[in-house]
Amino acid sequence: MIGCSIGRNFQLTIAGGSYQDGLTAIVQGAPPGMLLTEQEIYGDLLLRKPGVDELSSPRKEPDLPIIYTGLNAADTIEGAANRNHTNGTPITILIPNLDRHFVHIKQYQDTNRTPRPGHASYASFVKYGTDDDAIGAGIFSGRYTAPIVAGGYVAKKILKKCGITVFSYIKELASVRCPDVACEKAFKYTNDYKKMRHDLDPFYQEIYAKGRITGEMRFLEKAKIFAGIEQEIEAIRSKSPKITPAQVKDKYGVHHILNCPDLDAADAMVEASNKIARTGDSCGGVVEVVVTGVPAGLGEPVFCKLDAELGRMLGIGAVKGVEVGAGLAVKGMTGSQSNDQMRSQNGRVEFLSNNAGGITGGLSTGQPIVVRLTVKPTPTIDKPQKTIDKYTLENKDLAAITRRDVTIAGRIWPVAENYTAMVILDNLIAYYGYEVLKGK
Repeated sequence: MIGCSIGRNFQLTIAGGSYQDGLTAIVQGAPPGMLLTEQEIYGDLLLRKPGVDELSSPRKEPDLPIIYTGLNAADTIEGAANRNHTNGTPITILIPNLDRHFVHIKQYQDTNRTPRPGHASYASFVKYGTDDDAIGAGIFSGRYTAPIVAGGYVAKKILKKCGITVFSYIKELASVRCPDVACEKAFKYTNDYKKMRHDLDPFYQEIYAKGRITGEMRFLEKAKIFAGIEQEIEAIRSKSPKITPAQVKDKYGVHHILNCPDLDAADAMVEASNKIARTGDSCGGVVEVVVTGVPAGLGEPVFCKLDAELGRMLGIGAVKGVEVGAGLAVKGMTGSQSNDQMRSQNGRVEFLSNNAGGITGGLSTGQPIVVRLTVKPTPTIDKPQKTIDKYTLENKDLAAITRRDVTIAGRIWPVAENYTAMVILDNLIAYYGYEVLKGK
C-alpha cells in the first residue's frame, strides 16, 4: 500500500492494522549514538492508548513496543558503552495487538456488509474490493496512529538535544473551549499531566519499573513475555492505583482525564462529552501543538513550505482541518491587525504578536510555531444511521455494536505532537545542511 510513508530526511513508514498481528514503525534518519529504550517510547504510547477512561474506547491494548532493529545489540568493542544506542541503520518498532479476540472480530464480520457512515469503510471497499482489510477498519483504524507516536517520539528526542521542544494539549472538546493560556503554563501543565499518566499506568509500573522487560533481552525473550501479558491484561489493569480526581488534582495539579491546561474547562469538556455519549452519539474537538526553540529559516519555497508540510497532518485519521497561528480567523482581520510587527530589542528581533503562528512565506520566523487540528466526531456511534449493503446496494440501517471512543480528540493530542516533531526534524536536517553548504 502506497501512502504510508512521510519525510525526506527523517522518514517514517508504518505498516499493520487494527486486527492484524500488530503495527510497525520503520524510522530512517536517526543519527547514531543515541540511547533509545522501549520504556521511554512506551511513555508516549500510553498517552494515546485506549481503555484508560470513560471517553475512550474500551479496547484494552497495552501498546507495548519492541525495538526490533536499529540499536547495537552489544557494545561494539569492550567498554564502548554503546549497547542499545542507535547505529544509523533503520529503526524498526513493533507494537503487537494483544486485545484482538474473536468476539470482536465477529462483531465486525456481522456489520461489514453495511459500511459505517462517516468512516472509510465504503471507500476502502470500493478501492480494494473483497480483500479490503475491513476487520476493525485495518489501516483506516485509529490504531495506526500508534506507530506515528512511536516514530515521532524518536524525532522529539533528537529535537530536544537541539533545544527544540514540542508539546500539545486539548484546546476544545464538545464545543467547550479552553481559554488562552500562556505558553509556559501550558508546557508545564502538559509535562505534569504526562507524569501523572506515567505514575498511574499499571503497565508502565508492572512491565518496566519492575523490570519484566529490559533492554538486555533478545526479541524472542520479549515475545514470550508478551504472550504471557496477553493473558494478564485484566489482572495488570486491576493494579491501577486507586486515586480520586481530587487527589490527582492535589498531587499533580492536573485533570484526571484530559490534557487541558484549564481545569474548569476540562471539567466542562468531560461533562459535555458524557452528555452527548448518553444519547449514543460522539463529539469532536481541537488540539493545539506548540513548538519552541525553532531557528528562523526552516522550510522551503512553494510546495515544501513548512506550514504546508504541517498541513499533511490531515493524514491523521479524523483530522479535518489544520490551522497555523490565527488560522481561519485572519479572514476577519485587516492587514494591520494580522501582521506581526517587529522591533529590535538588545540586538534581537522581537515580534509584537504571533498571528502567523511562527511561519511566514513557508519559513519559520524563530517565534513559537502554533498549529491547531480540528478533529471530527467519532464516526462509529450507537445511534441508527442510514447506510447500504455494499454488495447488493440495498438500503439498510446500522447502529454500531463495536468498541468505540466517545471522542477521538481526547487522545489524539500525542499523535499530533509527535507528527509535528517529525515534520520539524525533517526540515531541521535540511536547514543544517543548507547552513553548512552556505558557509563553504
